[in-house]
Amino acid sequence: MQAETGRRGDDVAGWVEQFRADRDALLRRYDLTVSPARWARLAAFCAEWEGIAGALTPGPRDEELDRALLLRFVARSRAEWAREVERSAAAAFLLPFAGEIVELHESRRRHEVPDARAAAAALDRIAAAARAMAGGAGAPRAETPVHLRAQARRDLEALRGALAAWHSHFSGYDPAFTWWTAAPYRHATAALEAYAASGFGTRTPAAGSPNPETEAVPPLGEEGLRWELAAEGLPYSPLELIAAAETEYAWGEAEMRRAAGELGFGDDWRAALEHVKSLHGPPGSQPALVRDLAREAIAFVEARELVTVPPLAKEVWRLEMMTPAEQEVNPFFLGGEVIKVSYPTDTMSHAARAMSLRGNNPHFSRATVQHELIPGHHLQGFMAARHHPHRRLFSTPFWVEGWTLHWEMLLWELGFPRGPEDRIGMLFWRMHRCMRIVFSFGYHLETMTPDECVECLVERVGHERANAEGEVRRSFAGNYPPLYQAAYLLGGLQVHTLYREATASGRYSAREFHDRVLQSGPMPPPFLRALLLDLPFNEEVTDGWRFLDGA
Repeated sequence: MQAETGRRGDDVAGWVEQFRADRDALLRRYDLTVSPARWARLAAFCAEWEGIAGALTPGPRDEELDRALLLRFVARSRAEWAREVERSAAAAFLLPFAGEIVELHESRRRHEVPDARAAAAALDRIAAAARAMAGGAGAPRAETPVHLRAQARRDLEALRGALAAWHSHFSGYDPAFTWWTAAPYRHATAALEAYAASGFGTRTPAAGSPNPETEAVPPLGEEGLRWELAAEGLPYSPLELIAAAETEYAWGEAEMRRAAGELGFGDDWRAALEHVKSLHGPPGSQPALVRDLAREAIAFVEARELVTVPPLAKEVWRLEMMTPAEQEVNPFFLGGEVIKVSYPTDTMSHAARAMSLRGNNPHFSRATVQHELIPGHHLQGFMAARHHPHRRLFSTPFWVEGWTLHWEMLLWELGFPRGPEDRIGMLFWRMHRCMRIVFSFGYHLETMTPDECVECLVERVGHERANAEGEVRRSFAGNYPPLYQAAYLLGGLQVHTLYREATASGRYSAREFHDRVLQSGPMPPPFLRALLLDLPFNEEVTDGWRFLDGA
């Protein structure tokens, strides 16, 4: 096996590191997603590594876990790359010139000296095909499903980038190449640009719309959604999980009404929510608030001996303010070692400033600062870099966001909210997580449009409209895995259910449990459960855990 030249023996962690390095090298080499050469090489790579991982003889339990995780990761990688090919193939009729561009790109990657005259002819054919498509040739694109147009748009951008890189590699260095290709390249790029601008027959969206046709990833459909759930080890159908989200939402709504009554609003929780939003600080006050909330959360978990917080983790976290452009996509906080804070700037419109102030009031922020910093993502990332760092390959949003949502649930149970305003702030986010499942699954099942997703967040959670639009843009722009939005609440229920199992039995104290999770490194929660409860790493355990039964 080719990879054996790099490493010997059954050092499973070392093999994981080599897999990551080899995979990343291949992805840099075969970087054009629509190239058949990419899939052929990656399929061979996965077959090779299935043999390597299958032949390992692990010793200690940690090595047994690493082998199981590596086998699962390789199998999933192969399946994901195959689906990548299928999605591009389904939209290929919108890009009849793709093969010509792919061949030019791959010839450069093979270090071939170009035939300048033949390259010019290829560029002419590309220009002609693009002009014909822009002029309406081929299938009636306005009747083509939105997700196929969206896929073609992304593939076209990749092809245009590959063509530009190919041309700049030779132009100016090879006089014959420059002479033959200068004009044909200009014509080809102009034709491709015009075709991209034609919108593939799409209609112009309303102002402020998330615009599903230009920004949304293709819906997965029920089969694709079931595949993603199975790959994450969730033994539930999409409809079962939507029902679970609605159950959680009903609990949150009842708690909202109770808090509203304490504030004198009867059971009108929306009026109480509007009151809480109005309690925002003045412009410029958010950095000091975030600092104080971060210190308070650290003091809370340390005083109750819930988790070990290394002094260095408390020392190195930093705060940065988001630009207005960033706030259009991320209207709230982002976190880790650096917490990125949304708050109005002097260049934003009056309406945008008001929404940012209201959406980042102190009671909403109290529920999210600890999520982003300590005991949330910053502490999580700090420890992952120092314990079993090779397992970062196996990170999943159900582990990443599940950890932080578990803390939101636990802090609620331990009295972290100081009064009804804080409870409303925490409940707002809890109900938001529920609707993330509803709207993201609804989109992928094609029962909700992005505009309907926005309305869901506005009407059922109480989001400011601009913030809801930003949330939907972020959800379907293609920067996150399709289950990411669902992973917040579902991962939180997984980790919280495991916490109850592990502490109720007396196996772990709260501190011991949380320290063990952090020191075990990233992995899907079913594997974490098997590790902590000394269960076998087999499919019956990892794929059959019905965590909602104990949630």
